[in-house]
This record gives sequence, structure tokens and C-alpha cells, in this order.
Amino acid sequence: MKTEGLQIIDRALIEECLKKARVSERRRTNYNFHQSMEENPHRFLNVMLEGTYLTPHRHLSPPKSESFLILIGCVALISFDGGGTVTSCIRLDASGEQRGVDVAPGIWHTVVVLSREAVCFEVKPGPYRESDDKEFAPWAPRENTPGWQEYLKILLNIANK
Repeated sequence: MKTEGLQIIDRALIEECLKKARVSERRRTNYNFHQSMEENPHRFLNVMLEGTYLTPHRHLSPPKSESFLILIGCVALISFDGGGTVTSCIRLDASGEQRGVDVAPGIWHTVVVLSREAVCFEVKPGPYRESDDKEFAPWAPRENTPGWQEYLKILLNIANK
């Protein structure tokens, strides 16, 4: 709902986004609060379902930090070194102690969904340009390429330890 410059994050908006995620081949959708890809900062809901795969990536050139705050469900933010070795696994739970994380520019990371559905509020610098928004990890399979499902299982095992 929009009310004179106010965008309310309510259950109706979240349900609308969850419906879109459920019919998405990627098992996720975004809802942008920013009005254009040129706007700075970008603020959005990242609505994800169990089984979605986000290719590990970083925001190095241009350097962009990224903040995650869990609103519904549970996810793990996993970070890696340059060779693909896991350096941290931070569990974010809407009903737990850890509810958010800020990722510095250049940190390799991904998010895995640990609940049936998860909704995160994210903020990162704009503008968005597909050509330089993120650098995908060369050591991880890209979304919908051979090996991504096996790699997701590995990440889930790490997150559930």
C-alpha cells in the first residue's frame, strides 16, 4: 500500500509477494521500494522459498555493501574466501537472536533458505546496472546450470550444522 510517499510493509504486501514467488521458476521474487534502477539506495523485499538457489557472488566493482534484515522465516548468509572455502555461516531467524547482517563490499556470499519461506528486507547502493551489479563466483555453479542442486545441498548441510 502506498500513502503519500509512505510504503507500508504489511501482511497483504508480503502475501502478494509470496504468491509471486510460488509461481516463479526461480522460487523467489523482489519487491522494490525504490522508484528506479538509478535511485540510491536500493531498498527491497527479497521473498524466497525453500529450494531457491542464489549463486555466490560479491559486489566489488563498483564496491557495494549490502544489508539483510530477516522479517519472516530463517536463512543463512554464507561467506567465502576467494577460493570458495566457507569463512562464516550466519543464521538469521525472524524469531531468533540474530536478525540481520551487513556485508562489506567485496565479500563473496550467498543466502540459503532454511524455512519453507523467508522474507528479507535488503538495502544496497544504487544505481543498478546488470553489467556490473555483481560478480559471480567462478568456483560455484550458476543458477540453473549443471551441479547447482548438488551445490545447494552442500550449502544447506553447512547451514544446518
